[in-house]
Amino acid sequence: MFSLDETQQSGTKKFEELVPSRYALKVGEIDALVVSDGVLPLPTSTMATNAEPADLANWLSDMFMPPDKYDWPLNVMVARSGDQTILIDAGLGGQFSGFPRAGQFPQRLEAAGIALESVTDVILTHMHMDHVGGLLVPGVKERLRPDVRIHVSAAEVKFWTSPDFTRTVMPNPVPEVLRSTAKSFYEEYRDKLQTFEDTREVAPGVIVRHTGGHTPGHSVVDLVSGGERLTFAGDAVFPVGFDHPDWQNGFEHDPEEAARVRMRLFQELAQTGGLLVAAHLPFPSLGHVAVDGEAFRWVPIIWDY
Repeated sequence: MFSLDETQQSGTKKFEELVPSRYALKVGEIDALVVSDGVLPLPTSTMATNAEPADLANWLSDMFMPPDKYDWPLNVMVARSGDQTILIDAGLGGQFSGFPRAGQFPQRLEAAGIALESVTDVILTHMHMDHVGGLLVPGVKERLRPDVRIHVSAAEVKFWTSPDFTRTVMPNPVPEVLRSTAKSFYEEYRDKLQTFEDTREVAPGVIVRHTGGHTPGHSVVDLVSGGERLTFAGDAVFPVGFDHPDWQNGFEHDPEEAARVRMRLFQELAQTGGLLVAAHLPFPSLGHVAVDGEAFRWVPIIWDY
């Protein structure tokens, strides 16, 4: 299992944190690690663009959240299955100066004793800047293995050749940075991309599947082993989505389809009892989903020290 002892074994420098921003668990025989990349300060209006302002204000108040701007968590994962070490999403990197508290993934991975050189595969849920930007940080590509495989859906790669933002509601500077980051990522890593259509088993029990919705090529990742299951949902799930799965997020390129994807995912998780992790749920973002009338209820796990 991932542990701090690996810091000494890997020979990497140890970064001290007041609160370690990583959480390790086992899913059957698969070792998993949730890593916080930091937080993104965003206007609260982006989390429910089709809701009545008063309804959103009431929800924010009920959740003890500020009315205008909130810190949107950003999580990535690492899984170890057999002889493969798989990075799932790569955080923000330094792509946007408006998010100075994110982009922590490289040093936090190092603090956990996981060397970039050990990563055999990278799975990207989609190509928004807060999921691929960490791969563009100076010094990261140079440390990745020459034969590293980067798995992303074919639909996602195709979308970013000519992205459509007409149905999104984002802060003004963001769309252009998303475009430029996706373009830079593709130019930098195109020879390492392993595209897929519907599903792919990247390693034993590590399965990526295309969902669409948030972006046309958005995917989720399932860890399945020993009768246990964990789903990394990428951006299919946001905190408000449990109470209001039909509320649309401003970063969704197809809001109606994103809502349908969210509903199907919640129903699946409620039925199977599997664990959920998502990019933008509060760290460590581990819990279960329960049906609550016509909506859902988030049940966080109790941390296991």
